[in-house]
Amino acid sequence: MKIAVLGAGSWGTTLAVLLAEKGFQVDLWSHRKEFARELDCSRQNPRYLPGIRFPDSLHIAGDISEVVEDAGMIIAAVPSQALRETLSLLCELSLEETIIVNVAKGIELNTGKRLSEVIVEVLPDISPENVAALYGPSHAEEVSRKQPTTVVAASFLLETARKVQEVFHTSTFRVYVNTDIVGVEVAGSVKNIIAIAAGISDGLGFGDNAKAAIITRGLAEMSRLAVSLGGDPMTVSGLSGIGDLVVTCLSRHSRNRFVGEQIGKGKSLDDVVSHMEMFAEGVPTTKAVVTLSRKLGVDMPITVAVYEMLFENKPAEEAILDLMTREPKQELEE
Repeated sequence: MKIAVLGAGSWGTTLAVLLAEKGFQVDLWSHRKEFARELDCSRQNPRYLPGIRFPDSLHIAGDISEVVEDAGMIIAAVPSQALRETLSLLCELSLEETIIVNVAKGIELNTGKRLSEVIVEVLPDISPENVAALYGPSHAEEVSRKQPTTVVAASFLLETARKVQEVFHTSTFRVYVNTDIVGVEVAGSVKNIIAIAAGISDGLGFGDNAKAAIITRGLAEMSRLAVSLGGDPMTVSGLSGIGDLVVTCLSRHSRNRFVGEQIGKGKSLDDVVSHMEMFAEGVPTTKAVVTLSRKLGVDMPITVAVYEMLFENKPAEEAILDLMTREPKQELEE
């Protein structure tokens, strides 16, 4: 089967290499043709994934139609806010039998849609049952070096999730399946916001107690939003929820935790992101989730506090004080 990977960042490149090494015919697309030529000539991606050589069979291209033609599976590895624009380039193609696997994590700004909803909206030929999400605690830096990793493939149709599992599963990349794509997508998106909060805590010099509180209460916010959208509350206890939440809040690889840490040290959001090589999905997702949660009437105090610090320049110390002095509540009823 031919597989098209859209997006030549660290994660897209990692998955393209993984699949090519499994023996699939893999085409990797970059939206910048000059970057595609650079990758093809050097046979590595030193900008986003240094030290990882490409298999000889991995094909690189800057023409998205060439990459997608005859592909049985498309991996969407572009930033969440670029997904709609990227997929609009495919809307004239016949993709009825194609499985689309989204690996970006976020909620779309302006619409508040999950990314699987964006896919179906932009590509009317695609059935929701042919859309999957591949989420979980999976830093590209570790997966590319074949360090043990577990993720979850989610789709409304179990058969689709199992097909994705079959394609991606290796001895170091273990894939589980789940039919609660709503819960998986919400969990994988909100965890980036909570990681920013964890980073802010680090930047302020707080300790393990504060980090544990952020992770635990962040999990509660994640669960409330997932349930309000029709997700299973048990999903947040899985790989896309607590698994990804822990790794993103604690890891040195986490871009979202890094953003929060710099905010906690007193830097402005513009200053932080302007000096980053790679994109932190939690920044736009914070804005999207605050809007969505207010619309749904879902209480997400940590998310709101992060929003206020990122976009309203609220001092971190003041935001933390407001969180800590809220009206006391019962733990399981908040």
